[in-house]
Amino acid sequence: MRISNKPARTILTPSRIEGMDYCLNPYTGCAHGCRYCYASFMKKFTGHVEPWGKFVDIKVNAPELLPRELRTKPPGKVMLSSVTDPYQPIEAEVKLTRSCLEILVNSLMRVNILTKSNLVVRDLDILRKLNEVTVGITLTTDDEKVRRIFEPFSPGLNERLEALRVLHENHISNYAFIGPLLPANPTRLAQLIAPVVDEVLIDRVNYAWKVRALYETHGLAYALDEGYVTETQSRLVEKLERLGVPACVV
Repeated sequence: MRISNKPARTILTPSRIEGMDYCLNPYTGCAHGCRYCYASFMKKFTGHVEPWGKFVDIKVNAPELLPRELRTKPPGKVMLSSVTDPYQPIEAEVKLTRSCLEILVNSLMRVNILTKSNLVVRDLDILRKLNEVTVGITLTTDDEKVRRIFEPFSPGLNERLEALRVLHENHISNYAFIGPLLPANPTRLAQLIAPVVDEVLIDRVNYAWKVRALYETHGLAYALDEGYVTETQSRLVEKLERLGVPACVV
């Protein structure tokens, strides 16, 4: 893994994601290295020769840029993060995401955090101070063997569920993002997440052609079939709603 300090030119950028006004990406690249990562297109803008998932650039000047940019931007909703995980492993050491959240405490911005990492609960003290915050934890399957195939360097299923539980018990608005939906038992997945979430959003694999060979190698090609995806999404929504949890396909 190549870790570099690289100053950014800007840190609070306009968002094309529905419902989000700004994106804040403290890092370029992501050490989680998920096989299906939709953000791998970003590599062509980085100058790196390393494969996506094998480098992380730390935007070391983010805490200096952010206060200046907040003074010139109207209040809105900020997403951490759109093309990196704000709580990937390096965050435990450099605390860049934490520094940015501390600055956002003194703003009127509403914050939406999306991560695969249980490290987010380290920052409960700051989350409680934000004007408004929602934390999403990505879960893609109920099967730890499947997770290890597609997300080998990310926290395990139990760690993510525990993070959701801690957020829920501390009255921090949260959601599970089932994206992409990997091979899963929808009944079991719903039972695992229902007690610890406020809502659930479900997505499919983007750019399935990138991971088809991986699916085929592990005998999971059936899970790319449109009928399987649609049925599994529908069953998951149904099971969650029966358990009293709002859920929708995005």
